[in-house]
Amino acid sequence: MDPAERATGDPVQSSWPTLTCWGCGPANDDGLQLRSYVAEDGETLVATVDPEARFTSGAPNVMYGGHVASLIDCHSIWTAIAAAYRAEDRPLGSDPRIAYVTSELCVDYHRPTPLDDPLHLGARVAGDVGRRATVRCEVGPGDQVTATGDVDVVRVDPATFEDRHGTHHGQG
Repeated sequence: MDPAERATGDPVQSSWPTLTCWGCGPANDDGLQLRSYVAEDGETLVATVDPEARFTSGAPNVMYGGHVASLIDCHSIWTAIAAAYRAEDRPLGSDPRIAYVTSELCVDYHRPTPLDDPLHLGARVAGDVGRRATVRCEVGPGDQVTATGDVDVVRVDPATFEDRHGTHHGQG
């Protein structure tokens, strides 16, 4: 079963409609448009991605590792954002906005990630969320895990994502 089917509500990215991040920004029509959802447990973020052949590693039916890392990165950032809002007992997207960026990304590739099956992502914060946090993410088709990531994130001023015209840019 698709983990997103067990999720609740709208994708968390809809709480920042002007975000232009290439991987997860709703306002980036050329980007990946990753959509992550809060799982039934209220703490895990889940997503399902239908891989595109253009993200090939060059080997038949194997996804490029950089693309796997991108999915882990964006999904983990949103996991931290959702957890921080939850920890502050505030609705997702409420002001003042909460934003995180990646300070370190470590991906372990356990086996090739296929391009011909939907991929499921699941992530949760390891420990407490605060100014800094670590998010653990798993990726793979069905019940397989093809890659895992530990993403260290740091909270930043959301104005980091605004240019001089007030337009939001950057990563969740």
